[in-house]
Amino acid sequence: MKDRLEYIHEQEGLNLIIPNYDAELYNFIKIAPRLKSMGIKTFLPTHEQLDARDKINLYEFGITHGFSVPADKKLNSITDLTNASEELGYPLVVKGKYYEAYVNHTADVAQKSFHPVSAKWGLPVIAQKFIKGTEINIAGLGDGKGNTISVIPMRKLFITDKGKAWAGITIENNDLIKLAQKFVKATKWKGGFELEIMCDADGEFFIMEINPRFPARIYLTAGAGQNQPAALVRMAMGEDVEPFTQYTVGKMFIRYSWDHIIDIADFQQFSAFGELSVAKVNL
Repeated sequence: MKDRLEYIHEQEGLNLIIPNYDAELYNFIKIAPRLKSMGIKTFLPTHEQLDARDKINLYEFGITHGFSVPADKKLNSITDLTNASEELGYPLVVKGKYYEAYVNHTADVAQKSFHPVSAKWGLPVIAQKFIKGTEINIAGLGDGKGNTISVIPMRKLFITDKGKAWAGITIENNDLIKLAQKFVKATKWKGGFELEIMCDADGEFFIMEINPRFPARIYLTAGAGQNQPAALVRMAMGEDVEPFTQYTVGKMFIRYSWDHIIDIADFQQFSAFGELSVAKVNL
C-alpha cells in the first residue's frame, strides 16, 4: 500500500488522506509517519485506540468505561456458536469482525450466517445478545486531546437487509451528545467515528458498534450545519477548530443510486492496472 500511494502521490500530489474502511486503518496508521515525510497529512487514532473499540473487545471496553454494551461471545467454531446461543439466547446477532451482521431466530439460521461471515471476514465471528429497540447512529469528530469537535445524532428511517441506513433524520437528544462526548473524553479519540446505538423500551442506550471512521452518510453532518470532514481537514492541516454547538434538527438524507455507463475497455484497464489514463478521465 505504501508503494502504491507513493506512486499515486508522484502523479497527483496528495495533501491529505482520509481512510474510509475499518480494515485498512491499521495499515494507514502504521505508515502515517512515512506519509507525513512525503507531505501527506492524516488525522488518525492510534493502534491502541483502534484496538480498544474493536468489536472483539467492545464488551470489555464498555465495562472499563461505563458504557452499556450487549453481552457477546467470540466464535471460532460451530460448537462455540451453540454454547453462545445457550447463554445469550435467541434472537442472536452474528457479526463479522469488520462488517456484516445478521439477526438469527433459530440455531439453523445462525449456523447459515456463521459460515459465510467467517469465510468472508475471518475468525473470530462475534455472537452478540439481541437488543430490541430504535436504531440511532451518531457521527462524531474528536481532536485527539479528549475534546469533541462535532456530534450529530441520526435516527434510521429505512434500513437495508444488511442493517445499513438508507434514509435517516437528525434528532435532538442531549443524552446522545453526552454519550459521544464521554466516548471521546475516555479514549482521546482522534478523527472521525460513528457510534451505532440501540435505544431499548426503557430508554437505555446500548452501544452496538463503534466504527473508527466517518459513516457513508457523512454528508448529512454538512447538511445539518456541522461539516465534519471539512473540520477534520482543517485540524489535519494544523488549524485550531472550535467545537460546534448547534445543528439543524429534522434534516434528512435519502440515499439513491444511478447507472454509470463506461466502455468495457476502460473497465478492463482499471481492473488490470488500477488506473485510467489522464486522457480517458478528461473525456
